[in-house]
Amino acid sequence: MNTSTFASTKTNTSTTSSSIKLSDTAELGGRVLLSSLFVLSGLSKITAYAATMAYMSSLGVPNVLLPAVIATELLGGLAIAFGWKTRVAAFLLAGFSLLTALVAHTNFADQIQMIMFLKNVSIAGGFLLLTARGAGRISLDSKLH
Repeated sequence: MNTSTFASTKTNTSTTSSSIKLSDTAELGGRVLLSSLFVLSGLSKITAYAATMAYMSSLGVPNVLLPAVIATELLGGLAIAFGWKTRVAAFLLAGFSLLTALVAHTNFADQIQMIMFLKNVSIAGGFLLLTARGAGRISLDSKLH
């Protein structure tokens, strides 16, 4: 009886350890995937600054906001990827994603724009989950606390 209890406990512990490692890796992977869009978008706005200003103007967004948009995407994306100040960065990027959806993607007669709107709303949902749950164990937040 003691042997079977020990074997059962050992199996459960082993399974739990594997699940924790998998969830830690999944959290890191999820953060990197979510943030990659923002980091790459911020970098592309820097390399195509004039074209981005023209696009923002066509949407009625003041050009003076472009540096703030770039900083939000680039720094916010890096913060999420590294898991630094994750809850704050995720909350801000959720708001940024929703605002972008409302400003740039409301022409629902165009199916691409509707998909872009829903993509932004879905990304905001992912960021809200990060806001609630935090970065996980493989993060600067975890190491600094």
